[in-house]
Amino acid sequence: MPDGHEVTDAEQRAIDAGDEEELALHVARRYYLDDQSKVDVAKALGLSRFQVARLIADARRRGQVRIEIGAPGRLDAGLGRTVAEALGIDRAVVVQGSGAADSVLHVAEALGVVLAEVVQEGDTLGVGWSRPVEALARSIESLRPCTAVQLAGSLHLTGDRWGSVEIVRALAAAAGGTAHPVYAPLVVDSAAVAAALRSQTAIAEVLGLAARMQVAVFAVGSWRASGSAVFDTVDEGVRREASEAGAVGEVSGRLIAADGARVRTSLDDRIVGVGLDDLSRVPTRVVTSHGAHRADALLAAVRAGLIGTLVIDQPLARELLAR
Repeated sequence: MPDGHEVTDAEQRAIDAGDEEELALHVARRYYLDDQSKVDVAKALGLSRFQVARLIADARRRGQVRIEIGAPGRLDAGLGRTVAEALGIDRAVVVQGSGAADSVLHVAEALGVVLAEVVQEGDTLGVGWSRPVEALARSIESLRPCTAVQLAGSLHLTGDRWGSVEIVRALAAAAGGTAHPVYAPLVVDSAAVAAALRSQTAIAEVLGLAARMQVAVFAVGSWRASGSAVFDTVDEGVRREASEAGAVGEVSGRLIAADGARVRTSLDDRIVGVGLDDLSRVPTRVVTSHGAHRADALLAAVRAGLIGTLVIDQPLARELLAR
């Protein structure tokens, strides 16, 4: 992982190409997310302090950076670096919040900044459902032109909650791109029904696109009550079978053991969505979670090789370091 003073490959490409818009995004990331001073950014990238100041101003003018007055979640750059080093992942962005609802919104804001940085024009972006991703989709204004693809079928959500279809459509609209939703439930009644749905032309095409994506954003849930939307919607028999098989975490209905091994149960055959092996091969994997109670699940996802960039709240970050 770069130590904050090394130039990343993406930064070097922007410098070599003279792409000031792209470079401004990287400069803004270092300044706002990684908490580097303008002098430190200038030294790392071989720029003058005045060039850095101009690029930051340009990023704000173009809307690459948006600053809100109020009580936004602050970023803990030092804790983020410590978490990334401890877990051996590329990067961790840690936000502070005064409560669970605040954490969701602040994680969503940070998630939007990260996606604005990593999604490139023409990319295929795979999208999984989570509360932070839902909050992001409701508020995002722009994203580089890309194709948004649903990673798995939808969960049944009550009230005015957005499901995966609405999220994928909102992100595609923000990008001025094409949405590829999956018009099927995430969990169906039997393996035969799931196999039939996965073989339908429209769904097979979407899942085929997801297997070839450049970027994926998804969440890790904990296999426990209120830790995973899937856990809360399946029956007690399925919950017990998965727990007895060693499941501690869940990604779009796919189960993970504490050591990172894939857990196969009858639930796995009833899922309409991409598998964990497909996700692990995506070049850029942006993973989100929140709440200290999801630490075991997140560590399992790290061991499974699923996490590249992690966007989490402070309680979860501290719990990860305590394990």
